[in-house]
Amino acid sequence: MTQSKLQPAVHLGKRNTKIILHNALIAFLCFVWIIPIVWLVCTSFSAYPGKNTSTFFPEEWSAIHYVKLLTPDTVNQFPTWFMNTFKIACWTCVISTLFVLMVAYAMSVMRFPARKGLMNLAVLLNLFPGMLSMIAVYFTLKTFGLTNSHIGLILVYSASSGLGYLIAKGFFDTVPRSLCEAARLDGCNEAMIFWKIVLPTSKPIIVYTVISSFLVPWMDFVYAKMILNAGISANYTVAVGLYKMLEKSLINTYFTQFCCGGVLVSIPISILFFIMQKFYVEGVTNGAVKG
Repeated sequence: MTQSKLQPAVHLGKRNTKIILHNALIAFLCFVWIIPIVWLVCTSFSAYPGKNTSTFFPEEWSAIHYVKLLTPDTVNQFPTWFMNTFKIACWTCVISTLFVLMVAYAMSVMRFPARKGLMNLAVLLNLFPGMLSMIAVYFTLKTFGLTNSHIGLILVYSASSGLGYLIAKGFFDTVPRSLCEAARLDGCNEAMIFWKIVLPTSKPIIVYTVISSFLVPWMDFVYAKMILNAGISANYTVAVGLYKMLEKSLINTYFTQFCCGGVLVSIPISILFFIMQKFYVEGVTNGAVKG
C-alpha cells in the first residue's frame, strides 16, 4: 500500500521537474533572443554617432540621431527609403495574397487531371532555396529593362508566391463543402463561390497570408540589393539604404542612425502583428489541420 501511494507522488515529481526544465529552457532562449533587440534600442539612443562596442549601454543618452535620421542629407534619405519599401510591400502584399488564395482554392476545392502533379511539383520546387535562381532572375529582368526599378522588385516578390499555397489550402480544406455545393445549385460559378462564399468565411487565413506577404519585401535585402544596383540612393529600399550606412567611410558617422532605422522599421510590422495576432495564429493552426 505504501509503495502504491508513493508511485503517484514520484510521477508528479518527475512531471514538475520536466515542466521546470522546459520553462527554464524557454526563458533562456527568450533571454538570448531579446539581447540583440535591447542592444539595438539602447544603442539607437546613444549620443555617440559611431560604433561603440566597449559598453552594452550608452555612456550618454540622446534622441538626436532619430531627428537626424528623419532629416535627409546626401547619404541618409530614410523617409524616401521607407516610402519606397512601404509601396513595394503593399503592392506585393495585394498581388501575392491574391495568388496564394486563388491557387489554394483551386487545389483544395476544384478537381482537374493535373491537380496532384502540380501540387507535387510545387512542393518539390519549394525544397530548393530561391537564391539559386538569382542570376536567372536578374538577367530576365535585365532583358525586359526592369532592373533598378520598383516594378521589377514587385514582380520578383510576387511571381512565385503561389507556390506557398499549402497552409491556405489546409485552411480551405476545413471549409464545409456543403456551402460550395449549395452555391453551385443556386447557379454560382467558381469565381462567385470563391469571392462571396469562401473568402468571407476565411478571415484568419487571409490575415496570415497578408502579413506573410507583407513581410517578404519589408525584410528582404538580397534581391533588393541585386536589382537596385545602379547606386541611385533615391530608389533604395530601407534594407539597402541602411546597409549603405555601414560602409567603412560612413560607419563612424551613421552607425547610430543605422540603429535608429532598425528600430523604426520594426514598429509598423510589430503593430500590424499585435493587432492581427489572433487571426494570424488561427490561420496557422487551422491551416495545419489538413495540409
